Amino acid sequence: MARNTQVPADHNAPRSRRSWPATSPRTPRGWSDAVDHEAHRTFLNWLGCAVGAAKHEAADAALAAVAELQPAPQATVAGRSGKIDIASAALVNGITSHTFDFDDTHLKTIIHPAGPVASALLALAEHKGMSGRDVVDALVLGIDVACRLGNLVYPEHYDRGWHITGTTGMLGAAAGCARLLKLDAQQTQMALGIAASQPIGLREQFGTMTKPFHPAPPRAPA
Repeated sequence: MARNTQVPADHNAPRSRRSWPATSPRTPRGWSDAVDHEAHRTFLNWLGCAVGAAKHEAADAALAAVAELQPAPQATVAGRSGKIDIASAALVNGITSHTFDFDDTHLKTIIHPAGPVASALLALAEHKGMSGRDVVDALVLGIDVACRLGNLVYPEHYDRGWHITGTTGMLGAAAGCARLLKLDAQQTQMALGIAASQPIGLREQFGTMTKPFHPAPPRAPA
């Protein structure tokens, strides 16, 4: 298995449990305008990547599988017409946003955090009729959780063959959705615990259409 260039991990990153209360709706925004600006840029980057691969054969295959389940028309797949259920929309948008590998990257850990987080948030927010401000707030927190967890496990986790975007991204997606749904701290811990039971992604699959499937949020509770 190929090994990427080593990047030092931040071994002084806060423990993941400290991130959980930050997903509570009672917590003020708590970050600078610069962070807010970068969140908007990240979301636009994610959206551009998703639209750019919307007609890729990986998206066609995923949507064909989804159609077999006769999904409810709840949320949009970026760059495609019609709607599908929110879980499937999150899944397909996660695939398309990572298909060409142009999506955002946390260089310390090689995580592509927006793929899983934004894909889940957009589908949920569209279905629930939530605002763009709600989505951006949840995106910041979801990405923060994913990257903090990545700092804790990189590089050992990555070097053992796991695709870190998939294994930390689902936790970031769960944290972001918890914020969007205004879950309390206990409910958020439960959501993160459920998400933690669904890790995906092997580096051995890089170079195949399975790789962009890794950031696709699993069918976790919404």
